[in-house]
Formats: sequence, structure tokens, C-alpha cells
Amino acid sequence: MLAVAAQGDQVPAHEVFGYWSLVPPLLAIVLAIATREALLSLFLGVWSGGIIHVYGRGDPAGTAAEALSWLPFGEALAGPGGFLVAAAFGLQRCFQWIFEAAATPSHFKILLFTAFLGSAVAFAWNLGGARAVRNWALERLNSKRGVGLAAYALGLLLFFDDYANTAIVGSSTKDVAEKFRMSREKLAYIVDSTAAPVSTLTISSWVAFQLSQIEAGYEQAGVQNPPGAFEVFLQSIPYNMYAILALAMVAIVVVSRRDYGKMLAAERRSWSTGEVTRDDAQPMQDVAGQLGDHDAETPRMTTFVLPIVVLVAVTLLVALWTGGFSFAAFGGAILGGGDATGLLYDAVIDASYADALVFGSFAMVASGFVLALYHDIMDLGEGVETTIDGFGIMLTALVILILAWSIGVVVGELGTGDYVARILKGPIDLPGLPAFTVGPAILPALIFLLSAFIAFSTGTAWGTMSIVTPIGVNVAWQLTGSHTVVAAIVGAVFSGAIFGDHCSPISDTTVLSSTFTGSDLVDHVRTQLYYALTVAAVTAVLFLTWGYLRISPLLLLPVGVLALIGLVYGLSELHASVYDVSPVAADADREQSPQEPDRAPSADD
Repeated sequence: MLAVAAQGDQVPAHEVFGYWSLVPPLLAIVLAIATREALLSLFLGVWSGGIIHVYGRGDPAGTAAEALSWLPFGEALAGPGGFLVAAAFGLQRCFQWIFEAAATPSHFKILLFTAFLGSAVAFAWNLGGARAVRNWALERLNSKRGVGLAAYALGLLLFFDDYANTAIVGSSTKDVAEKFRMSREKLAYIVDSTAAPVSTLTISSWVAFQLSQIEAGYEQAGVQNPPGAFEVFLQSIPYNMYAILALAMVAIVVVSRRDYGKMLAAERRSWSTGEVTRDDAQPMQDVAGQLGDHDAETPRMTTFVLPIVVLVAVTLLVALWTGGFSFAAFGGAILGGGDATGLLYDAVIDASYADALVFGSFAMVASGFVLALYHDIMDLGEGVETTIDGFGIMLTALVILILAWSIGVVVGELGTGDYVARILKGPIDLPGLPAFTVGPAILPALIFLLSAFIAFSTGTAWGTMSIVTPIGVNVAWQLTGSHTVVAAIVGAVFSGAIFGDHCSPISDTTVLSSTFTGSDLVDHVRTQLYYALTVAAVTAVLFLTWGYLRISPLLLLPVGVLALIGLVYGLSELHASVYDVSPVAADADREQSPQEPDRAPSADD
């Protein structure tokens, strides 16, 4: 039952809604996976949150009874009438939350960034840049494995921001991957499982937020003279085991060419038939279908590469500028023996990456205009039309992003994260079991699993970090008084947050990865989940091992990599034996595809 809060009561949301706060995100996730209708599922999740919010903050049945009292059967109708009132007011809350999600400054900037990237993709297509890159890659890559490794390596290099990472890697490799019959699901997995993990392990757009949460945790714990947040962040990197092992898992899967679960079926379909998506799939982006044939008669690499260089350069420069970086001061510090590294560090920490991405993507579109006019491929009117067509490419992604963020607003209003995190603040009382408290040995594993569940349910890594990091640091310090344990807990929080960030269908990173690789969103989630859960299971075991034995993570991580290699081989063989197929999709017979590469992929790729 919902606890009804009277008007004016300052009752915490998680106490009012309790386990009902889990319904909207879980409903959206379950419906999306079961029905493959992401838009409808997300909308119903937001609407259900509105209904629950109405029931928790008032009495719809009483309102309905009063409104229907003049009818002969008004009292009998009050029951169903109450639900109708809740549904109506819940719908109003639903649209209010959707508007709030879209109008949030940081979200609006990401929408602009995504729309501009759509226009940049349209320019790359119409100017022949995408075809030029495909032709260049086909001359140098001779296998699907090579394409996968190229996408993986490029993702590792673009560590500074996960959004830019997915956009550049997905757009650069999509057409080449199709020519070598790599499924969209597989490419989306490579891109998604590289972008977020590498961003949280390096100096990236995530760092400032992560440091602020570490500081908040020490502040809550009341620690006198705590170590610097950046020092703790560096110490936590080896404990960010999920992110490290997720990157290793991508390399293992690509190099071994083995798949299991839904991914094996997707790869066999793609290799055998040349169909890189399901027949009834709904790709988040279909450039060829929406834009038609290329306008350029002579494909040029510069029309693809130069806009990407502009995107990266302008994004980094604007990020440094918004962070207060001065080239004059930096140069003076280098020549005068000053703290040049400190100046750069401060700029990276204080930078506004959302602003930088907007300026970078706008400059990318502007460079497309210039190239179109310079090569006399388009006039000004055609350039404007291409820009608008690019916005249309991203329409589905933009709507899903807004609805995914709306789920985030819902879980904030209902206190979902606080409700789940509450178990760390006192004894855990499960039905049928005696109450127990969390001990230091199981704390890292529990924090990891809790963070993973919250991130998967809410679709936000940053929201998960903001909820769990301060609590986890506080609890770890109170239990152990050890800065090493605090660093391990920070790594566990970041690990769980990354799991949810790239697995949940309501995560913006998942949506963008599907968008720029041209994958169906739900197909991407269903195929990637097998691999992500495998990595999560190994990570949980490693955290338990560390908790009980205190073995260095530098020794545990190689063991984890070996475990993943064994699991990939074992699970792929098991799946293959059950369905009487080969665990390597390239071993399947190939049908002739109407869109064969200039050099046909070999069976030993």
C-alpha cells in the first residue's frame, strides 16, 4: 500500500512510495525488452509514475466520489472513478515531467548536440565522405575481426567523452562493418561497451562529477583532513573492475570471434544472409533509407575526416576555455617552471563539456557547409535542406532520449534510488530472514550490485553515483576507517554505475550507441546483456574475494580476464551445442547478398 502524505507534509519520497517507486523504471524496462517497442514502453513507464505519484500525494478515490456524488450510482462508481482520476492527473504529471526533462539545460544541450550530429552525418553521406571512408577501409581491412578491432581501438582513443565517442566511432565504422556482414547489434555492443568504461577510467568529462561525489562522501563521514579527491580517484581505478573487465571482454569477443546468447543468433543471421538487422527491426538511424543516394560523384576522404577533426578540436578547445584555461598562462608556467600541469588539471575539472559538445557539433555542421560549397556539390539552399534532413535522422533518438530522461525525473520524484540505497544505512530486514547488518567483507560486492541495480533501473550513471557514492564512502569509513577501503568502495560504485549506463534501455548512452550504429535499441539491449551480465558476475566474485582476502586488484584483474576468456569459450560452446550450430558465426554458410563488399569477407575472419 502507498503511504498517503498530507498536503504540506515534508515526508521523504522514498518513505511515501516505498517499493512502488520501483514500478515505473522496471515497467519501462520489462515492456521494452518484451515488446521491442521502446517509445511506448518508456511513455507507459512515465505515465505509471504519474499515477503512483497521484495516489501517494492525495486521495483520488475521495476526489472521484465527490465529483460523482450527484449521480444515482456515484458511490458505486467511486472505486473505478478514483483510478480514472489518478490516470488523468497522472497523465498531466507525465507530460509535465517530459517537459521538465527536455527543458533541463544540460539535457537540452545534449539534444542540440545530437541533432547537429545528425546534420553532420547527413553532410558526410551527401558529400560522399561515408563512401570514401568505406572504400579506404575496404582496401586496408580484410576481415570482420579487423573492423571490430578498429572500432575498439578508436573507442579507446576517444576517451575524453562518451557521447562524442559513440558518435564518432559509430558513424565511422557503421558502413564498413555492414560490408563485412557484422551485425548492427555486434557493432553497437563494441561501441557501447567501450565508450562509457573508458571515460570513467581516464581524465574525461566524467572526472569533475566523480571528484565532487568523493568529496561529498568524506564530508558526510566527517573525516578530518581527508586525502584529496583526485588522489582517491586514482587509487579507485584498479577497483573499477567492471569497466576494466568490460573493455577486456570486448577484445576477447572480437579476437576470438565467438558469441553466445542472442548475439550469436544476430551474428549468424548477419553473416549468413547479409541482413545486419532483423527483418522487423526499427533501427535508430537509417541514413540510406532517409537520405537516398549520394550527391557527390567523386567521394573524398576530407569530407568525412575534416568535420570529425573539427568536432574533436573545437570540443576540446571550448572545454578548456569554459574551464578558464589560458594558453598564455600555460606557456608562461612551462617557460618559468610553474605548475603547468595544475593549470591544465583545473581547466579539465572546471570545464563545461555539454557546452563544448554543442559548439563542437555546430562547428562540424559548419565545416560540412564549407566543404559542400568549396567542392561545388551543393548550393546554400541544398545545404540548409541537408541540415534539416539530418535533424530528421535523429528524430527517434531525440524522442527516446527525452522519454529516458523523463524516467529519470520520475525516479527522482518517487525516491527510487533513495529507497534502494536505504539498505546500507541500517540492518537489512528481509521477509522470513533475521535482520542482519552489512560487514566490511561483503560491502564492496554489495555496493557494486546495488549501484548496478539502481543504474539499470534509473538509466543514469551520474544519478547513481550521486546517490550511492556519498553513502558508500560514509559507511566504509564508519566500518573500517581505511582510505583503501574507501577507494575500493568508490571503484565499486563506479563499476555498478557503468553497468547500468551501458545496459539499461532507458540510458542515454545506450540510446546514442544504438543511434550512431544504426541498431534497433531493444535488440542492442537484449544482445549486449548476455555479455554485460557475464562481466558483472566475474566482477562481483572479485569484489568478494578482495573483501575477504584483501588480494591486490592488480593481481585479481588478470584472474578476471582469464575467467572471462574461459567463460566466453565455455558459454559459446554450450550455446552452440544446445542449438547444434558453430559458436563462430563465420563458420555458417553464406548466401549471396545484393550488397557485397568490393573484397568479400573471408571465412577465417
